[in-house]
Amino acid sequence: MARKKTADNLEEDEPGLDISSLIDVCFLLLIYFLVTTTIQPREQDLNMTLPAAAPTDTPPTLAPMFIKVDKSGSIYINTGPSQEALDSDVNVRKLPLLKERLDSYAAAAKAGGNQPIVQIWADPEAMQQRVVDVLNCLASAQVSSVTFTDLVDNP
Repeated sequence: MARKKTADNLEEDEPGLDISSLIDVCFLLLIYFLVTTTIQPREQDLNMTLPAAAPTDTPPTLAPMFIKVDKSGSIYINTGPSQEALDSDVNVRKLPLLKERLDSYAAAAKAGGNQPIVQIWADPEAMQQRVVDVLNCLASAQVSSVTFTDLVDNP
């Protein structure tokens, strides 16, 4: 006796899409992009606190350190005739001279019982990465009281 095929189960014979090769390609692309991306140095955690609504009654006894970032990426401290150029190579992101000055300033401030205060003026055409490098240097020197200013005697 010959068996007859019946077309009772037509729903089961529907063609399906095999996506296993598509998943393999996606994983290969993911691995490719993970390997080929450039690894950027990790930035310091830059906490920000907004100024208080009411000003404090006692002014700080320590003069704030002033840092200037010009459009070429050079970093200066102080203003006027006492202005001093520190790190001018924009390819060096560690800023060793600024870090040394910040460490000595922070140590002197803490020895006097004060909190180190830093004011930063950045030229509007300065690279943002250079300003972030200065902020990283401030964070590594544990200077948390930072103000951006536009009041400069000699920009």
